[in-house]
Amino acid sequence: MNKNHTPPEAILKIAAEARPDRLSDDELVEFLKVCNEYYRRGEPILLDAVYDFVFLEELRRRHPDHPYLETVEPEKAFVGKTVALPEMMLSTEKAYSKEGIEKWLQRVEKAAQELGIDFEGLRFRATPKLDGFAAYDDGKMLYTRGDGRKGTDISRVFERGLVVAGDGRRGQGAGEIVVNQRYFATHLADYFENARNFQASIIKEKDLEEHALATIQNHAAVFFPFAQLPDWQGSVKEILEQFETIVHAVPAKVEYDVDGVIFEVTDVRIRQHMGATRHHHRWQIAYKNNIETAVVKVLRVTPQTSRSGRVNPVAELEPTKLSGAMISRATAHHYKMVKEMGIGEDAVIELIRSGLVIPKIERVIVPQPPQIPETCPSCGTALIWDSDYLYCPNPVQCPAQIENTIEHFFRTLGNIDGFGEKTIEKLHAAGIHSVYQIYQLDRQYLQQLGFGEKTSQNLLDQLARSRRDSIEDWRFLGAFGIYRMGLGNCERLLRHFPLLAIFDLTLDDIVSIEGFAQKTGEAVIANLAKIKNDFMRIHALGFNLARTPLRSEQAQPASPIAGKTIVFTGTMTHGSREEMTREAKRLGAKVASAVSGKTDFLVTGEDVGAAKISAAAAKGVKVISEVEYLAMFD
Repeated sequence: MNKNHTPPEAILKIAAEARPDRLSDDELVEFLKVCNEYYRRGEPILLDAVYDFVFLEELRRRHPDHPYLETVEPEKAFVGKTVALPEMMLSTEKAYSKEGIEKWLQRVEKAAQELGIDFEGLRFRATPKLDGFAAYDDGKMLYTRGDGRKGTDISRVFERGLVVAGDGRRGQGAGEIVVNQRYFATHLADYFENARNFQASIIKEKDLEEHALATIQNHAAVFFPFAQLPDWQGSVKEILEQFETIVHAVPAKVEYDVDGVIFEVTDVRIRQHMGATRHHHRWQIAYKNNIETAVVKVLRVTPQTSRSGRVNPVAELEPTKLSGAMISRATAHHYKMVKEMGIGEDAVIELIRSGLVIPKIERVIVPQPPQIPETCPSCGTALIWDSDYLYCPNPVQCPAQIENTIEHFFRTLGNIDGFGEKTIEKLHAAGIHSVYQIYQLDRQYLQQLGFGEKTSQNLLDQLARSRRDSIEDWRFLGAFGIYRMGLGNCERLLRHFPLLAIFDLTLDDIVSIEGFAQKTGEAVIANLAKIKNDFMRIHALGFNLARTPLRSEQAQPASPIAGKTIVFTGTMTHGSREEMTREAKRLGAKVASAVSGKTDFLVTGEDVGAAKISAAAAKGVKVISEVEYLAMFD
């Protein structure tokens, strides 16, 4: 579990008062450094605009040439020797208004005049400003940004399965490690305060949490090279005429946290002429006016019980418009936060929303006595505290836990439609309490429950489909929602032990697997015992499970692809790429999603671009057609 590290009270007081004039020069610089440290680890003390235009501007006013103003804000340090980056990774100059962008364009115009270049004919590029963890990939090593000149080797994240966004190629220079917004909200928000907090956990040298491994293996976290970012391109005239459209449309081009838009001039001559300070490139600028705050009154704090039994507090707010959206709810994360910050009815809070990021309570301005629930809002069972969280200890009879568990099962299977929240609520209200019971339904009973004839038949057809269509055995196991067993851990476990053998494993068996620590192993043993009866009943219904190849089988050289790394690309005729991937794994191959220097075969189907094939060949990868691949097994 990722815990916040509360800043010292004196620091929080300085941030709340926002009076840098009361600080000495040394105190001001030290405060700026502390703010940067907390920002980099995902726990910002100040809004960016307050940092830049209140505290940083005060230092600039006092000492225009102060070394701190020319320093790249360092990323969080990690274990390992620092090494020189292949090229400097500088910070980005920021603007918080259209006028700020116009002033930057005037500087570009001056540079164009000095070079005798037509300013109106210049092309500009606008890309999403990713709010991730900055890094540099030279094809052999992945570095943290560090201080912009020296970073730490974190190549281990690629060895763990992190993929490169876009065309998948390594060695494209600067970029950021980011996590898919929807995946974070669905799978990680219960464990991490925000995405930046989670991004830092991916890079840890040891004891990588199962949530991080699962996210990497599900390709929900990626290294996104800046060169691969989707963009808008146009002239200075188009920037000025379409400014509002650009700054709203560009961030929506990616499914990751974005905290602005970066504008840059594309002409190499202009770039070289404008150059850089020790802090930032002069030929680019970040527009960050998509960060907004609002002071809002809390109407009430509503408890909601999750699938795991955790009771999460949701602050119901007076509706207010923030970053272009009407906001009426915000998460308070956990009840310890509610209790300590005084988030109660009629409390006044400051709400922050950055671009498309989920609204967050920044601080409580006027606290009120919080209402801490004593019983589960779904079943009425007395709640218990576990660290910062409240839990309902009644998984067998709690409606919220039952319904969320059923919904999780079908959502994870991924090969069935129709069993969403409303359908499951209706079934549960009629006395259906388990996945097994749903598979026992017939059309007559569904119609008695109020489903129409056609809907009833569709639901039964979907249930039959879920058993007929092939799915991976690790996905089937993951559908049971075992604590500390995300899809990545499920697949890892089944690479060492057959599915039906896992219920007889000892703690030593589990902790012998890379990625399973002592506490995780203990939790897995305990929770496998809890689900065993349900699992066996549902498994006996006859699902078409594709077995994960055991490592002991993969070591056998009988298969021509055993031990080889393969990438499939294009449209296949032998079967879908998913089916061919499963078949290749069964035969002992490792299937990757992107070509690297370690790839043995790139298997091409139809509609594959020549550039992709050439890039693979340049890396020494053997490129074969689907027909040639299948001929290997004759």
